[in-house]
Amino acid sequence: MLAKTTPSFLLASPDPAILATLQPVLEAMAVPVEVVLSSEAALAAMTGPDVPGLVLLDVTLPGMEINQLLASANSGESRKSFPIVLISDTLAPEWGDRLAEGLIDDLVPRTAESAYWKIRIDAVLRNCRGARELELLRQATALNAQTDRLTGVYNREAILSMLFRETDRIQRMKGSLCMILFDIDDFGHWNSRLGGDTCDELLCQVVSRTMRLLRSYDLLGRVGKDEFLVALPGCSSVNAMMLAERLRLDVFSSPFRAGGECIRLSACFGLAGSNGRSPLVVLREAEQALLLAKKTGPETIQCFDRSPDRVAPPVTFLLPTSGDQLLAW
Repeated sequence: MLAKTTPSFLLASPDPAILATLQPVLEAMAVPVEVVLSSEAALAAMTGPDVPGLVLLDVTLPGMEINQLLASANSGESRKSFPIVLISDTLAPEWGDRLAEGLIDDLVPRTAESAYWKIRIDAVLRNCRGARELELLRQATALNAQTDRLTGVYNREAILSMLFRETDRIQRMKGSLCMILFDIDDFGHWNSRLGGDTCDELLCQVVSRTMRLLRSYDLLGRVGKDEFLVALPGCSSVNAMMLAERLRLDVFSSPFRAGGECIRLSACFGLAGSNGRSPLVVLREAEQALLLAKKTGPETIQCFDRSPDRVAPPVTFLLPTSGDQLLAW
């Protein structure tokens, strides 16, 4: 396994006095330093595959004007992910503007001594690390707000929000969207018999098996304790019915192993098609179809616009051949 290398510092200055002042400071930090003498070389280093850990940028660099260099380093995919310290003779108003815009992270006078440079570089790197940690925390918080903590799929609020956006897209593209709502049969019995921890493990296994049958752009959310919603963009009611059959067979026909037990679960399924209508309306129809399926009996699939006599018969489950004792309800 290759050792992780420390990102080098980029020192972009044609001034020998700056190089002489910063050399002992950077050597003491034990970080590799790349020195360039023009704006074009600085831009190539900032936008290349090896991103620097810090850029020390002299405003007297020959070539490209410094504001153009900063704009290029912050454009598109090249947007900087490293701090930039500007070296200047004066605190011009335009440099204050670049600080406010976030194009640079600090401004140090050319006449600064080595000890002062050490303080300012340490402060910039510390602030950069703090900003990255805050951004990672923000992203993690946003993700946690969207997902079910147990299973990792979308929670009810998140999947409904995504369904509203998907419905808008379906309306524009004149496409189709179907929902499958499924509920594990008599899950309260298993919770009482096996305990919460084992049942949590069962729910995670159900999600894992379900995800293997879905396309990359299908949506899966947990909308109740043991109730899940599958949203299928570009899928007709016929295809959604076929997927429900696969879910009933591939997810629930094989026994689950949890808590030292071999358990056979089953589920009922309710289907509804969007046709560009509000997701809340379609979800209510899927709930009505699921309610009818549960009244019909375990392992039933019911489509909202289908009559009960067209429901496929329940799957026949076989005992495992391993000799394990199979728990069933």
